[in-house]
Amino acid sequence: MTIQFGYEKGKVMQALRYHFISRPEIRIMIILVNVFAIASLILYLFHKITPFAFIIGASMWFVLMISFWFVMPSMVYRRAATFKDHFSMNFNEQGFKLQHEKGSRSWEWGALSSYLESPYFFHLYFNSRSFFLVPKSGCKDHEEVVELRQLLKSNIKRGKS
Repeated sequence: MTIQFGYEKGKVMQALRYHFISRPEIRIMIILVNVFAIASLILYLFHKITPFAFIIGASMWFVLMISFWFVMPSMVYRRAATFKDHFSMNFNEQGFKLQHEKGSRSWEWGALSSYLESPYFFHLYFNSRSFFLVPKSGCKDHEEVVELRQLLKSNIKRGKS
């Protein structure tokens, strides 16, 4: 199966948010900051802490959410030239091949540690920090998306490493 695609900024930003929020260490940090913000609200309501302490807790939550929702995805998008190019990918039972006007590269399925599916993309992970986004919009129709999903499912473990 061969798909051809380019990237849309809005969809890439959503996929990058999905990637960051799904990281276990970021999830734990978000949970801890949310617990801290809720605890500071409760302590403030019972007059156990000052308004300044409550504002600090709320500010930490606000800064964390802004950074993971807007700042980090924007930084990655701006730095990666990949999102401005057009690609062709060929998938088969042995592996996959990525083609670009400047060249091509092939991988066997064993090179991928895992994959993750988000609303608009398949995230193909080489390791916990290195991944490639394959847009579902590159497929001709829904049946081709299902076929690609089945191919990924049969050759790569689901979830993230």
